[in-house]
Amino acid sequence: MTVENMPTPPPARLTERLEENTGLDALTERLQAVAATVLPSGRLLEELRGRSLGHAVHPIMTDAPLGAWIGATLLDLTGAEKHAVASRRLIGAGVLLVAPTALTGLADWAGLRSRRSSRVGAVHAVLNAVAGGTYAVSWLLRRRGHTKAGVAVSLAAGVVVTASGYLGGHLTLARSEPDSSAP
Repeated sequence: MTVENMPTPPPARLTERLEENTGLDALTERLQAVAATVLPSGRLLEELRGRSLGHAVHPIMTDAPLGAWIGATLLDLTGAEKHAVASRRLIGAGVLLVAPTALTGLADWAGLRSRRSSRVGAVHAVLNAVAGGTYAVSWLLRRRGHTKAGVAVSLAAGVVVTASGYLGGHLTLARSEPDSSAP
């Protein structure tokens, strides 16, 4: 029996392009400078990477803001005006959880060994920053009573965070092995 290879899905092809895109090296250098400034050293850095847990903390941390934002989206889709206060609070909680989640992600990213993974991780970080900022705008709109606009903005943020999540999954699953072509 012959097994045919499945075609590479478009998101995977795009991710492969990111891995090869040397134009992203300037971004990774800037992110390395941020990591050098922001991240602690020694045992605290090891804990941000999950030493005591035995695996990375960042994937666990992402569940908190994502859970809050998904919860808000479900409330929005079942009655945005009826659930306006609860949705706004969930959006706000997710925004507050971005900083510690990003810190653990930056700690993991700073430990990557391959340029290919660093490039994808840098795009992942930028998309997460865009999503977090967009959710913050949604919160502000909602706080000012513009519920419908806040819902629309948070739905757009959900698309961005989903794309970012794909890249994060790629880093943890497809790129989990050290890259032999790394410098």
